[in-house]
Amino acid sequence: MPDTNDTGSNREKMLKDPPFYLPEFEQSYRYIIDEYDVSPRDIAIFMPCAMRKPYSTSPSHRLIRSIIADVLDPSQYHIVIFGTCGILPAELELMYPYAHYHYMLGKVKDQNIKDDFLRIETERVAGYLEKTRNTYRFRVAYCIGLFREALIRGSEQAGVPFDLILPSRDLINVIIEEDCPFQEGSLSMDEYLQEFHQGLTEIKSKMEQSECKKLDC
Repeated sequence: MPDTNDTGSNREKMLKDPPFYLPEFEQSYRYIIDEYDVSPRDIAIFMPCAMRKPYSTSPSHRLIRSIIADVLDPSQYHIVIFGTCGILPAELELMYPYAHYHYMLGKVKDQNIKDDFLRIETERVAGYLEKTRNTYRFRVAYCIGLFREALIRGSEQAGVPFDLILPSRDLINVIIEEDCPFQEGSLSMDEYLQEFHQGLTEIKSKMEQSECKKLDC
């Protein structure tokens, strides 16, 4: 069983190879899938990994988490991190090797590596979705680029749908046309964050309406 709050010698070991190839990440992924008990929540929120570790200290994650906290109570949701790291419950962000690697897929030019990432991450996303098929009532994702593609493919492979994937394709296309002709921008952009806030508010409303129907209120 991996150390889920690693403060030992592993902390000195910074991994710099593509994480999705490394045995450390496969071993930790298997622990999450085969052994780790994911507590049920109403809403799962899937968000990409970040360059700064732990993920929750990164500027982008702080922004995203502030939006979540503005809409939802902590008891209502569970954050799941995915990307080059594989996929993991956010509370395990200090577990080796998730806080001990440095890698940017965005700088990779080799199409073979990108294809390998997409294949491996699709499988890992599908595995987590299969494991947690009955753990969440709603699933929301906030992601762009290859991470988004892997998430969508993993969802299709597992047969476990997402209720909402943001930013919306329409908004991404606007950003591409107006600001970044060859890129989708950043998840920290105000336009994306505003849409994310609105999307979470709508999911919360659906959840409350569902509860009301159960209680016949």
